[in-house]
Amino acid sequence: MRRLAVWAVTAMFALAVYLLLTLWSGAWGLWSLSELIAGVVMALIVGLVAGNLLWERGGWRMLMPHRWVLLLVFSAGPLLWAMARANVDVAWRVITGKIRPGIVRFDPALKTELARTILANAITLTPGTLTVDVHELSGAFYVHWINVTDERPTPEQVCGALPAWARRIAE
Repeated sequence: MRRLAVWAVTAMFALAVYLLLTLWSGAWGLWSLSELIAGVVMALIVGLVAGNLLWERGGWRMLMPHRWVLLLVFSAGPLLWAMARANVDVAWRVITGKIRPGIVRFDPALKTELARTILANAITLTPGTLTVDVHELSGAFYVHWINVTDERPTPEQVCGALPAWARRIAE
């Protein structure tokens, strides 16, 4: 019964997002029957595929409005700044040839899968780093880093303040 409720809530949320996006895209007025049918079909598919991923293990907390604001602030502030700095750093390393690539392991101590996903994607978006794996049980990250300075780096050495932001948003 719980699975059906999770699936239904996810499908309704996906349909609401679809309808808002089509309304916002300039189609002010009523939706046609074909748009509504397409929206319902897509919402059902999203509900089936993403229902358990989104709402299991505390995912409901992302429905709180202040977490969406934090996510927007993170995307427009710290993440954008980290990406800009990393672009300059990678360009400098390519020009000078000072590259020491390698895979490092660190534990950011994130508890939820959503926080780990946010951090893994933020690391991968930042030039010079790529999240290779996240250990399911321990939560340790394996990251390919363009400038390995320490075999056992701290999370701050690899990705700065991004783990703190992921924790603030999703935990």
